[in-house]
Amino acid sequence: MQEHWSIDQYKEYKEKSKRKSKYGAIKTSIDGHTFDSKKEAEYYQELKLRLQSGEIKGFCLQPIFILAPGLKYKADFIVFNSNGTSDVIDVKGFKTKEYITKKKVFEDKFNLKIKEI
Repeated sequence: MQEHWSIDQYKEYKEKSKRKSKYGAIKTSIDGHTFDSKKEAEYYQELKLRLQSGEIKGFCLQPIFILAPGLKYKADFIVFNSNGTSDVIDVKGFKTKEYITKKKVFEDKFNLKIKEI
């Protein structure tokens, strides 16, 4: 077993260890917020335009809902529509088993639908 690495070996190790998203999503930062994917960041920009135009009253980033003790669901957005309704939004590229389960629990508990983008 090698006890010491050369600088080049360490640099190679660090490059290999940079974690990539399991599903190919690229983290993107806008306005000081880091989004899990470019798609989510683009939706955020769309919401800002909709807010400026008066189409929506507002929106909230990454609200957390308590589903049960020790079980949380973090949506991507809540959008507050001009007509007084609101939408819970999840920007999805891939639906994991964990997401599908939490979605079902959320919708049953709160009697709300998650709108997937």
